[in-house]
Amino acid sequence: MFYKNARIFCSDFQFHLGAFSVKDGLFETVLPESVPDDAIDLAGATVIPGLIDVHTHGNSGADFSDGDYEGLKKMAAYSAKNGITGFAPTSMTLPYEVLEKAFATGKRLVEEAPAGCARLLGIHMEGPYFSEAKKGAQNGAYLKNPDFEGFRALYEGCGGLVRIVDVAPELPGTEDFVPKASKLCTVSVAHTDSDYEHAKTAFQLGATHLTHTFNAMPPINHRNPGVIPAAAENRHVRAELICDGKHVHPSTVRLAFALFGGERMVLISDSLRCCGMPEGQYELGGQQIVLKDGLARLLDGTVAGSVTNLFDGMVNAIRFGIPEADAIRAASFNPACALGVQADYGSIAPGKVADFIICRSDYTGKRVFLGGQEI
Repeated sequence: MFYKNARIFCSDFQFHLGAFSVKDGLFETVLPESVPDDAIDLAGATVIPGLIDVHTHGNSGADFSDGDYEGLKKMAAYSAKNGITGFAPTSMTLPYEVLEKAFATGKRLVEEAPAGCARLLGIHMEGPYFSEAKKGAQNGAYLKNPDFEGFRALYEGCGGLVRIVDVAPELPGTEDFVPKASKLCTVSVAHTDSDYEHAKTAFQLGATHLTHTFNAMPPINHRNPGVIPAAAENRHVRAELICDGKHVHPSTVRLAFALFGGERMVLISDSLRCCGMPEGQYELGGQQIVLKDGLARLLDGTVAGSVTNLFDGMVNAIRFGIPEADAIRAASFNPACALGVQADYGSIAPGKVADFIICRSDYTGKRVFLGGQEI
């Protein structure tokens, strides 16, 4: 299938006006010199890669940690309809046996690949290796120190689908855990009360990711800089950011992009089961949360994850003043790199999987394509 007269976000992270073609589920040509007369005219519409959410717990009333396959399918279908063509369902701090069950549903989704569903490109294991002081909405009853053997059993049990695992650098055992785990997947610093030195050591040992930057970690202090400056000054580290306008102020969104640059930012949703649902009471990792006025909180008032999907978060970032190209890259190619799947996903280039979105220049009226087929 050939498309012409499109404003295409290409693999150089710039927009170009031209044509592209899709064959057998892959991008065949991008900006070819010759275009057939019967090519579909997109009349200048914007074409961007399908988005990839590396941090999403749930939506549509379902949560990955439920370990319910039908619920995971529901999550994947909602994601696809909203332009998120790839995702890493994200677990909570829970007992290993609960995580094992949830991870098994992820493996099944990959194996069955149901039609109309976003592609599961990995699993993000958020917890249980977290600080009590910064556990946020994670369940403190199940916190553990880093445990590589326990992690490896979970990793192997789902066929190596875990692509990101989180850890608080100040916990005992981190210096043993990080080098070993980083040989298997991306290690991310998260839910931490770490000082600068512990964080710097974790990044030197192989951690290359920062989970929901600014949330569940100490703020930047000029005498006690903490985790964020340690991450920013290490060029190998990417930083996640929730861009719902509630977890992080628009000015701080701009600050994050200034600190890390568009090439290192990873926009995420951190969405909960109440994403796409009405206000009311819901469950999160064995705890009750209340959704009101667009924000989910535990009963004690602690802010939990978001109710905004990644596509809307990307649009928010542009609205907050982030350059369009940086926002798109942070929601597509950079997340693919965090999951180690950038050779096949995350950008529009010949030979890559043809997951893409056609929309207006203001990102309304979107049409979503998986493997070249509109869903």
